[in-house]
Amino acid sequence: MPMIDKYYRDDEFSIKWKVEPEHEDLRLDQFLGKYYKTISRQEIKRKILRQECIILNRPESKKASSKIKQDDIILVTMRKSSNEDEYWRGSKLELETPKVIKEDDSLLVINKPPYMSTHPTGRHLFNCATVFYEQKLNQKTVHSIHRLDRETSGALLLAKNPICANKLTKEFENNNVKKCYFWIAKKSKTNNEKIFIAKERMDNPEAGLKKVIVQFYPEDSIKGKHAETTFNILGENELYAYGLAFPKTGRTHQIRVHAMAHGLPLVGDKLYLGGYEMFQRFKDGVATEDDHHQMNLTRHALHAIALKINYKKKLNLFIAPLPQDMKDFLSENFEQSVSDIEHSVAKEIEKSL
Repeated sequence: MPMIDKYYRDDEFSIKWKVEPEHEDLRLDQFLGKYYKTISRQEIKRKILRQECIILNRPESKKASSKIKQDDIILVTMRKSSNEDEYWRGSKLELETPKVIKEDDSLLVINKPPYMSTHPTGRHLFNCATVFYEQKLNQKTVHSIHRLDRETSGALLLAKNPICANKLTKEFENNNVKKCYFWIAKKSKTNNEKIFIAKERMDNPEAGLKKVIVQFYPEDSIKGKHAETTFNILGENELYAYGLAFPKTGRTHQIRVHAMAHGLPLVGDKLYLGGYEMFQRFKDGVATEDDHHQMNLTRHALHAIALKINYKKKLNLFIAPLPQDMKDFLSENFEQSVSDIEHSVAKEIEKSL
């Protein structure tokens, strides 16, 4: 189904879809259900009644049961709701805006804050990096070259045009990009090695809601897909550790799962430190005080701190300074000053990348 136009305002998103031959004679609600899987069928029907999903060239067709035809233009409007808000212990969190690390006529490198999606997905349609800069630059499309999880902060590359997007996307696909992440973990066992390589294989074997969980298997298992991350523990105490991770592959949740597999589940990781049931309680807004206490941080403590990529015929190293929430956690839980930690991290990045 080709998208032919889209438009964002601060509190509203409109998109036009063109119906292709294979969707001929589908009901309007069935058609929308195929492309908006996170919206329930009842909510789709309510949107049609509110005329937030309409067939532009046949305005008389206003029912969920209306049959769509080839070349019909479907206009879908999404309005911002409280579903996109973030809460911690019942209080609404103030969301941060991204900061620019580098910008030229083709490329935008930003320090993405936590809770900002890379691009619109699911119920998160407004607090997105591509949307933010499409509005800010008054540009129809800003292209995401790679992605970071919504809670993961750090260096994110966006392209202002398709040529730049295609070139840099190939660098990622060909595994030519060196990436470095800063992490803070809650220790579940003693790690004697300060530097180690995690090679557990990974897969999403569950179906339905539990598909979000990534399982790990031994390196010599026939299950899952190859994954590899090098970890460097730079500091630790009895409860916590922090350091750098250098992923060689790019599997979903790779650093979080490898960290957990080696006794270093990330602080604030509701899924791999807390477990699926706790993850669902946070998702449903019914997390207990004990849940909050176990997490210690509002989101998982993972930050894409550095990235090296070939751009305009030379290697570029982009550094994203640590976010305030992680600096606050380090200050409260480690004897070293944050400035000393940042200095040691910078030296290690320079040596390793």
